[in-house]
Amino acid sequence: MPNREELFQALNEKTFNPMNDVAFKFIFGKEERKNITLDFLDSCLYGRLGHHIEDLVYKNTEMVPYAEDGKLTRLDVRCKLSSGEEVDVEVQVLNLKNMRRRTLYYWAQMYLFSLASGQTYRDLKPAITINILAFELLPQEEPIAMYTIMNPKNGDELNKDLSLFFLEIPKFAKKPKKKISEMTKMERWMAYFANQLDDTEREELAMSDAAISGAMDAARVFLADDEERWNYINRQMAILDYNSGIQSWREEGREEGREEGREEGEDKMGRLMALLLEKGKNTEALQATRDKELRSKLYREYGID
Repeated sequence: MPNREELFQALNEKTFNPMNDVAFKFIFGKEERKNITLDFLDSCLYGRLGHHIEDLVYKNTEMVPYAEDGKLTRLDVRCKLSSGEEVDVEVQVLNLKNMRRRTLYYWAQMYLFSLASGQTYRDLKPAITINILAFELLPQEEPIAMYTIMNPKNGDELNKDLSLFFLEIPKFAKKPKKKISEMTKMERWMAYFANQLDDTEREELAMSDAAISGAMDAARVFLADDEERWNYINRQMAILDYNSGIQSWREEGREEGREEGREEGEDKMGRLMALLLEKGKNTEALQATRDKELRSKLYREYGID
């Protein structure tokens, strides 16, 4: 496995991956590049909203719980659209087996915080979560899915206050490749996140779309900042370490004949990893994948059955 210094030296425009939450926040979470985020959101949400997004305002990505002992939530990019909707955009590289509930929890917090003291239920604002995933999660073949609340018998939608979007990048990468000129606006954004274009295709993509060209320019600014590069590398190393540890854990289970119950075991492991990584305990997360006694201790410590 390459070390941090090797990854740092090898990082350039060709190896840069926008599916890294550090890089994503830099490109899509800054006021000076609001037009990039607005363009992406408009491409994704136009069909749901029924209108183009005229403007957005960035909001604090930390949502402090009402209860003193509640869970502090840190979102990747959070904003409010000019038409009133609250939006959270998340990049998720690791499948920690919690995405379905996690996105619903984020949605619920945004929906709750949209109602100020003294307001009525009529003042609640629709909340939207957009999850850009580096893994496959859902049963459908199409790479983009949207969930809402509806009656399963007649398809009647309760309201449009809940919208959960999932963009599964690996499913897009598997589809027959189109020419850039034949792609829809949303397909061009998916191609950008899939990050599998050659130099000619990247140049064509940049020339065909001003916002994506702006995202590529932002990546160059990012790469020129040593501190940001190190943050990026540390995150990539945590991902590599986690995947390596999970693979070792699975192989250990197979050797011990513990195939039965593997799904339940991975669910527990995913919940533990989510807690540790959210707390920034990357080293402990890696050790837990390789140390059975430490895992058992942390399961007890965090109340994971």
